[in-house]
Amino acid sequence: MLELYQAEGCPHSKQVREKLTDLGVSYVVHNPRRPGSDGEVLNEWTKQAMIDLGGEDAIPFLVDTDREESVYESDEIADYLDRHYS
Repeated sequence: MLELYQAEGCPHSKQVREKLTDLGVSYVVHNPRRPGSDGEVLNEWTKQAMIDLGGEDAIPFLVDTDREESVYESDEIADYLDRHYS
């Protein structure tokens, strides 16, 4: 399963969502940040889960539970998705 930690107003998160859609891959979205804010926390539990999983408070963040891998940065995530889901 793919899990994307992201924010609706973030252009980098949008790039990742579009890549996932283009590839036809199912995924779960987690929104630790308030849309359009400058990092304002929307969900403290989700933010802490993201930090616990990857060690950073940064979005977008993709977790691939099937492969037990996680990736930060939109370009890195897009490359990862191309390698494993194209």
